[in-house]
Amino acid sequence: MHIALKPWELSDAASLMSLCNRVDRSFLSDRIPSPYTEDSAEEWLHMVGHREGVEGVFRAVMADGKIVGTLSVEQKEDVYRKDAEIGYFLLTEEWSKGIMTEAVRQICEIAFRELDILRITGLVYEPNVASRKVLEKNGFLLEGIMKDAVVKNGSVFNLCIYGKLKNP
Repeated sequence: MHIALKPWELSDAASLMSLCNRVDRSFLSDRIPSPYTEDSAEEWLHMVGHREGVEGVFRAVMADGKIVGTLSVEQKEDVYRKDAEIGYFLLTEEWSKGIMTEAVRQICEIAFRELDILRITGLVYEPNVASRKVLEKNGFLLEGIMKDAVVKNGSVFNLCIYGKLKNP
């Protein structure tokens, strides 16, 4: 299987809309609209167009030529400006194939090269073992756990804080 990252383009709106409406939202932020409309996709893609390479790196995850996920590394601001947060999701039918592990490897290389950052932070709900393993396989270290930090679908979760340094 060939895994590649593709910069998002405005012409990807329909693919993004389909992806966001099919993804398992169990461990995702509630800020992602549901249902995800064409307007939602176009708004996000315009934002990405303005921020790409300056305040973040935003990529579609491609597996054998089709979009199966998305990931980004977004630079923070103020005193946190040398840190960036990674976020990603993948269609359920593509889980456990090593796709996101490879995609995260690729985007970390791009982010450390293109952004003025010293580290990348990953925030993962504690029971999301698969996502935690993706980060760990890419050299992210568990730096701490915030107790009762996330409320999702009526449940309260601990939040795991992972970090990867540009120059460990």
